[in-house]
Parts: sequence; structure tokens; C-alpha cells
Amino acid sequence: MSGRFALFRWSPSLSALPGFPVGQAPHWNLAPGAQVLFLRQVEGELQATSGRWGLTPAWLNDLSKSPSHARAETLSEQPMFREAFRQRRCLLPANGFYEWRGTQRKRPFWLTGEESLLHFAGLWEAYPAGDHVYLSVAMITQAAAHLRRPVMLDAEQQRAWLADDTPMAHLQTLLLTPTPPLRERVLANLVNDPTLDAPECLTPA
Repeated sequence: MSGRFALFRWSPSLSALPGFPVGQAPHWNLAPGAQVLFLRQVEGELQATSGRWGLTPAWLNDLSKSPSHARAETLSEQPMFREAFRQRRCLLPANGFYEWRGTQRKRPFWLTGEESLLHFAGLWEAYPAGDHVYLSVAMITQAAAHLRRPVMLDAEQQRAWLADDTPMAHLQTLLLTPTPPLRERVLANLVNDPTLDAPECLTPA
């Protein structure tokens, strides 16, 4: 499961988007529950904002049960995700993500793409609380051998994923996007510490 990812470097075009958080900090170890950057379409305009990684629909009573991941195979049917799938799709930019592999002793791996930025398919929700509205997101994952990885979209697929008028059948097709070629390297165990959010997370084994 892609339970951690990193966003420590981004392009000028990304930081120039409306809503890009002032003082956006680099992160090497984003885990569920963290505030993460995401992109969404608002009245036809691409905007950046941040939200909690863990989807919290307005009707959710127990916030400890907010899911950080949504399975591509079933999200269109599940009450937790199906309305957001129709109306509130987003992208999570990342430089790469982590996987833990092994049977007896799991080792962390760092995975990146050909481009400096990956874009994961996601869903977002708004949770009103008093005078404030909190935003939250879930990352969509697909099966990858015996693991699960984020659904990664190229530039054309990103536009279709965010567009309000994309037919549902095409959205379902996007969820079947095969994982692109990835580069990977095995890491030292420093990233195992969820409190460490620094370049040392990427220390090679």
C-alpha cells in the first residue's frame, strides 16, 4: 500500500496556480492524517489548495474512520466515495512514493517516474465545522502484483479526470490506467520513522 509519499520539489507553473498555499513547505514523508497539496477544478479553473489526507464527508460522524485510500475497483459503488467520484475529483502531486516489501523483514523502497512530478488520482470532500470548512482527500489505488499503488495520470488524463463534463464511462477507464514505468531504489530504514520529514528519508540502503 502506498501509505507514504513525498512532495519536496515543484515547478514554477504549479506554484503559480491560484490558491497555492503561501509558504508551502517541502515534505519527504507525508502520511495519512497530514495536510497535503491537491489540485481541483473550480468553475473551470485549475486551482491548488491543501487538505487533510483522510476523506471526511459532511455526514461522517466518526472522523477516526476517515479513509486515506479508495480502491479504484469499487469506489463508484461505495457510499463513502461514489458522490465524490461523480463531482469532486482531484489530483495529488508528488515527487514519488514509498513501498515496503519483503516477508520476514520489510524494506522501504522509493519509487519515482520519468517526470519530476507524478500526479495521483484522488477525491476530495468538504467538512463544515462551525464557521470553518475543512477540506480532505483520499488517494485512489489500484492493484499492482501483491501490492497497491496510486493511480497515476499523464497530462491528458489529468485534464479528463478533473473536467466536469467527462463521461462516467471514461472516468472508469481512467481508473484502469496501467502503472507507468517507475524507477526504484531500496532505502535505509530511516523513513520507517513517521516523525522524520527530511531529506534523510531518501538515504539509500
